[in-house]
Amino acid sequence: MNRPSILLTTAALALSTLVAVTAAGPAAATPLGGAPASARGPLATAVGHSHPQVLSVGGAGVYRIGASLAALTAAGRIDWTAPGCGTVVHAGVTGSWAGVLLLAFRDGRLVEVGTATAPPQSPAGAQVGMSFAELEAIYGARGSLIRNDAGNAEAYLVRVGSRVELFTGHPIRPGVGYFQVGPATFVERNFRQGAAC
Repeated sequence: MNRPSILLTTAALALSTLVAVTAAGPAAATPLGGAPASARGPLATAVGHSHPQVLSVGGAGVYRIGASLAALTAAGRIDWTAPGCGTVVHAGVTGSWAGVLLLAFRDGRLVEVGTATAPPQSPAGAQVGMSFAELEAIYGARGSLIRNDAGNAEAYLVRVGSRVELFTGHPIRPGVGYFQVGPATFVERNFRQGAAC
């Protein structure tokens, strides 16, 4: 995701947590028919939380990297979609995870799961709201602070095989404002070079 998209996504997620609307999405989004099904996945939830607690490079709950947009839509797991660059489609989720997870599909397959809320957290315990120094304390040599190719944004990157956890800055305050996972060829490339088409 490029910097303007991150800012818009963060703002949209912040707004959706303040407004109690069951079918929230961006103005350009296309609502999908049918009543939303529960999106509760196999992950355990803490008392007082009904959304995912762990977001890993594999995804969260039923929102697994590589999952089909058509299959998730048919199962009632997708609330809205909005076209992105080229064959990329952005989507919001249904059920108790609505307003928590944002998805990106390329060629109909899930390539990114992201959040601007805490929880969820990474398997190591990192989450939105932490400082980059806190991430360095958690990950040590497994992660690194990187800059985009334009040199105007920084992020903390953790590689797990061919996939990554990427923690990008907050538009208003220091620290992490967005946490996303997926293949490095999509997530890391978008941060370093801009939106992949």
